[in-house]
Amino acid sequence: MLYYDDGWSGLFEAITGYGLGGSSMALFGRVGGGIYTKAADVGANLVGKVERNIPEDDPRNPALEWDLIFLDAESSCAALVASTSSFGINHELTPMLYPLIISSVGIVGCLITTLFATDFFEIKTVKEIEPALKRQLIISTILMTIAIGIVSWIALPFSFTIFNFGDQKAVKNWQLFLCVAVGLWAGLIIGLIGAATNVIFGLALGYKSCIIPIFAIAVSIFVSFSFAAMYGIAVAALGMLSTVATGLAIDAYGPIGDNAGGIAQMAGMSHRIRERTDALDAAGNTTAAIGKGFAIGSAALVSLALFGAFVSCASISTVYVRTPKVFIGLFVGAMLPYWFSSMTMKSVGGAALKMVEEVHRQFNSIPGLWKALLSLTMLPRRNSLWCPFRSFVSGVQITISASNTGGAWDNAKKYIEAGASSYAKSLGPKGSDPHKAAVIGDTIGDPLKDTSGPSLNILIKLMAVESLVFASFFATHGGLLFKTF
Repeated sequence: MLYYDDGWSGLFEAITGYGLGGSSMALFGRVGGGIYTKAADVGANLVGKVERNIPEDDPRNPALEWDLIFLDAESSCAALVASTSSFGINHELTPMLYPLIISSVGIVGCLITTLFATDFFEIKTVKEIEPALKRQLIISTILMTIAIGIVSWIALPFSFTIFNFGDQKAVKNWQLFLCVAVGLWAGLIIGLIGAATNVIFGLALGYKSCIIPIFAIAVSIFVSFSFAAMYGIAVAALGMLSTVATGLAIDAYGPIGDNAGGIAQMAGMSHRIRERTDALDAAGNTTAAIGKGFAIGSAALVSLALFGAFVSCASISTVYVRTPKVFIGLFVGAMLPYWFSSMTMKSVGGAALKMVEEVHRQFNSIPGLWKALLSLTMLPRRNSLWCPFRSFVSGVQITISASNTGGAWDNAKKYIEAGASSYAKSLGPKGSDPHKAAVIGDTIGDPLKDTSGPSLNILIKLMAVESLVFASFFATHGGLLFKTF
């Protein structure tokens, strides 16, 4: 890479500029492609399935072609998210090269992991699809833990010095290994968190699914900062992304299975083939959360490290929120309302089951009642959509809950359609009222899990890297923030 300086600062400026460009394009691609394909998907669901009872992926549905064409756009930006995880803090040469070695070893480890999927474990039944995909991530994490330990022992001196906001900090190689390892295993925990099955309970489980990932991120931040300051948080993020090749392969499997099912339906293939593609698609919806989990967790860690770089480059010495305890408090505090909402929504869901018949009677006997209710819900919906964009901390919570909630609703529809259990069969065939309700839930959940949720983790990193790129300008020329504080 070429840069206009004879020191490390010029290289860091070039890298952060590259990160800003990559994050910007990732955001445009994710939001633009996601909105376009989900608009087509929503149109297909509402008009085709609910109103006209046209089967999913039926060639008579005119919105289908756009969904097939632009479905893969939703997964195309994950590599850019990983590529923007470099930032500028002055380090010695050896720890600076250490992140590159981690990434290189990660590629080799993920290549070895593919052997377990293709040669060692044969998938014989539908129920083995999802465990086989998740098994790859677990194996990859174990292999990478061993490999990173060896690399840390060989490539790093036993003790070296890093810079922490102008101060020097002595770090040992085993401490840096623990920073990477805690990020690696936190990524596994976040990626394997799942969700549930109907609209209200899907929301409740989506909110509740924030709890374990937030604690995992908080532990990663505390341990990494304690051992190696902001550099420790940075390599923890790299550790989380060291198995990203396996995560991306699993994530890309979902759109491939979905497109295969659509093509099989449009080509008029047998029902047996369609059943298999539906099973692959259902497993892909669940495992798609793995790739999203890596992106969300790494976005939080990298954004925190980028904030430290911004404070250093802007020569700010009066900002005390850079201590890990404050950030942990912010994360955990922002998570508590979701935990509370999860419990209350479960109660509402249980009570609502008993009120369904009475609600139907009132809707049928009181004309115009539903219109008044819809008008009252417009303002809360609008506010709930805009609030996450105003806060980095709450953005992490919204990303996790939106991705898991949308995946839960999508799988609920497939659960009914496939008749996966005696209870699912009792809900009726396609076109029944429970199935129509599941289709509506899927219609709402698709934009949540494929557009709004994934876009937020890109936006979080984009805001952080943009502040770093312009940090020198702000420090030199001043601004409202600096004049005020």
